[in-house]
Amino acid sequence: MVATVLHEIPLQGGDVTDGVVRVGDTVRRPVKPSTPAVHALLRHLESVGFRHAPRVAGFDEAGREIITYVPGTSGLTVANSGDEALAGLARLLREYHDATVGFPLDNQGWEGGSNDDAPPEVIGHCDLTPDNAIFRGETPVALIDFDLARPTTRLFDIVTTLRHWAPIADPIDRPSLQRRADVGARLRLFCDAYGVPPRDRRRLIPLARIRFDRSYTAMRRRAATDGSWARMWEGGAGRRIRRAAAWLDEHEDVLHAHLV
Repeated sequence: MVATVLHEIPLQGGDVTDGVVRVGDTVRRPVKPSTPAVHALLRHLESVGFRHAPRVAGFDEAGREIITYVPGTSGLTVANSGDEALAGLARLLREYHDATVGFPLDNQGWEGGSNDDAPPEVIGHCDLTPDNAIFRGETPVALIDFDLARPTTRLFDIVTTLRHWAPIADPIDRPSLQRRADVGARLRLFCDAYGVPPRDRRRLIPLARIRFDRSYTAMRRRAATDGSWARMWEGGAGRRIRRAAAWLDEHEDVLHAHLV
């Protein structure tokens, strides 16, 4: 009998999870306390026909979770930094939220709380950064890395997504492809493509401010006990959040005018 040696390719780009590798057409990831809840969610998405998320394939001999690999490109690129890609991402997030309707909204096993004071409506992805969206050209085809998914509101997940994709950030902290972005116009484009109702558009900027405050507190707390979060904090994540909050305060009226 000849032993088969698995060829593992480290996957880069994420900020929090270490030890993620690709093996053939699968991804192997370390198990976390939230893994059972995430697996239940991914199986639910498969059962309702949502095609834009990895599938659960069990565990390997090292105890790592096995999920399917989704081919495509992650990270911010010329192709996915434009308006059509942003609108497509909004439609995909809406499809994902709709697919979670009917999944239990208890808070058992998830990483963190809702981060919105309104009652939970869906299971939000809550970490839809450019690294966690798979594109083929300008078309978004999948959401990946559901480690921070949890019961929350649609609007909180939208705000979290726009934090990275509008982006709601001080220009000095934006990637070069987003440095000159018309943030207000991109907020409106995303909301139009998703179908955000007027009452939620009026609440978007105040909720973004709440998100910055709570994200700062949560990240500082996690950095005290978790090495991955500590590296992000030491790399200036807290300072970037504070600058984004200050930029939001300065431009609130202009951004709000695009949303009403």
